[in-house]
Amino acid sequence: MYDREALDKLICYLTSLNGKTDKAGLSHSSKERFGLTVERSVFCSEHFAVRFCQAAGLHPSNTVLSLSALRKYDALPFIVCLVTPAENVPLLANATFLSKISHSSQQLRTDNIKGSFNVSDIMRNIGGLENIPHNFEALFSIHESFTFRENLERLVEKTNAIEPKGRRFEPTEREIENITEAPARAARFLRSREYADLRDDLNARVREAQSEIAAAAFIDNVNIRGRIIEYLITSSGGTFRKQIADCLKSKKPLPAFKTEDLLGDFRKNYKNFKTATEIKTKNLFLSSNPKAYNVDKLLRFLAEPESVYMIYIVGIDDKGKISTALCSAFDLRLLRGTAFLYHWAGRNSRGVTQFMGNSLTEVLNDPDNRIDTPTAREHIDKMLSL
Repeated sequence: MYDREALDKLICYLTSLNGKTDKAGLSHSSKERFGLTVERSVFCSEHFAVRFCQAAGLHPSNTVLSLSALRKYDALPFIVCLVTPAENVPLLANATFLSKISHSSQQLRTDNIKGSFNVSDIMRNIGGLENIPHNFEALFSIHESFTFRENLERLVEKTNAIEPKGRRFEPTEREIENITEAPARAARFLRSREYADLRDDLNARVREAQSEIAAAAFIDNVNIRGRIIEYLITSSGGTFRKQIADCLKSKKPLPAFKTEDLLGDFRKNYKNFKTATEIKTKNLFLSSNPKAYNVDKLLRFLAEPESVYMIYIVGIDDKGKISTALCSAFDLRLLRGTAFLYHWAGRNSRGVTQFMGNSLTEVLNDPDNRIDTPTAREHIDKMLSL
């Protein structure tokens, strides 16, 4: 959870001391000012964690922290503050914003977290957003969409140049035709009775679980929150769903469970359409930039002649009121708010996308579908060219 007030106070304090103190002085005064606890070299509170690094310039090679130590703080905004002679420069350095692991990382594996990262491993631009304080809240909302495990797998591949487990999708000419026709196919689906059936089915599932969904909206961890709501909508009852509902009602710890990492959380086939629907939860009282889709998985699905990929948005306000909208992934407002995260593109992957800004809220406020074919075609061309 990003506490804007706490982070703004920290950033203002750090920058107010530009050129006035060194690493020791800044770290000590910050500790006293914000009541921070010190765990080895990390200064932390319930709202953030900070590592101070003395540097001659803006691009030093200092070692920052071990990856295993970062894991402990990765649910908080983790800030590396470069203390230079002229200014104090905060950088967001959670696992999502690391390009690789540099120091003593030869044995790094997903089951053997070894090595440390340097300042030079912290990315300065993510999905078109500069790593500067003005963008920290938006960047952290991107980070919240990824688990530490997902970042670890990416860092293992990037660091050790191992054979990636994913496979880049290379479509045939006929499959490219099917992909290119996807916006027109989606437009036909939106005008069909099948669209109304899919929308009504999902809305009925939300109504059935609305009290549990409203309770789940206040779970701090964005990954757990999204997976719980996804499960409540797509499952067909049963004892495990009742167990989740009871835990949400009594505010007891939720049981451990795993959802499939597939394209689309809900699949439904019709005579002329094969639909995959991604469920996206939007807390209307929180800022968020949720992960959208894996580009290769989407292209592979759209290469099928009857495929239609939809986004079902579940909006929840601070009073627990729920609103929903079912739209195409080619909706003009979504496309305008879709960012490509190139740093997530390994040697065998085109990477993933992110829904940025207020695009989901715009669709909720005006659920009439809008597909602009030229814009959609440009988006497809960009995906294929990655």
